[in-house]
Amino acid sequence: MNTVNFTRLPLDDGDVVLDLGCGEGRHVISTYVQAQVHAIGVDLSLEDLQTTRERFEDFAEPESSERSFGLSSASALQLPFADDTFDKVICSEVLEHIPDYRGALREIERVLKPGGLFCASVPRTWPEKICWVLSEGYYTVPGGHLRIFRSNELRRDIEVLGFKFYHRHWAHALHAPFWWLKCLFWRSQDSNWLVRQYHRLLVWDLMESPVLTRILEKSMNPIMGKSVVMYFRKEATS
Repeated sequence: MNTVNFTRLPLDDGDVVLDLGCGEGRHVISTYVQAQVHAIGVDLSLEDLQTTRERFEDFAEPESSERSFGLSSASALQLPFADDTFDKVICSEVLEHIPDYRGALREIERVLKPGGLFCASVPRTWPEKICWVLSEGYYTVPGGHLRIFRSNELRRDIEVLGFKFYHRHWAHALHAPFWWLKCLFWRSQDSNWLVRQYHRLLVWDLMESPVLTRILEKSMNPIMGKSVVMYFRKEATS
């Protein structure tokens, strides 16, 4: 389930791409599959990185000078890479978890090459507010969301570092009600019938990708997409 639209973040053969906060690997693996690139995923969780490694095995090809895959456990505030290392950086559904998110943005600016592209996604404001109202546990659980972003404010935080905004869209409208249900039944979410049935629907949609739900979600994303996704280019003079 990609949040990033790779037509808006085009990958060129030979690109070095960072997925910061890669979690269980959905974007770093997709990046590797999309083009002949050097895909690197970074996360603090060793457990998530192990899951990513296991999932990657189904897609792995012999490494070459044009393609490779790597994972690293590191802090977003102190990335183990030299300045101007990456052609593209993805940071999807991560910044809301980081206390010093501006420090993470400065690190992204440091390791991204001038002219490079950066995609950031965070939970959209109003669907996120409903989650916070429905469940205190949603945002107090260890590793949970620390803030609710306003997209225009986050955009300014990124632009002030020398990035030029060029596109925005919304994603995962069908997932917003799922999270509202999880929050409403927070204590019993694992066993709740409604939550389990909605989860079955999402898995079916992901695996089968039927035309009806694709059209439905695309039409609903501008209204209730759970994630806001923004794309930037690092100015050569930043």
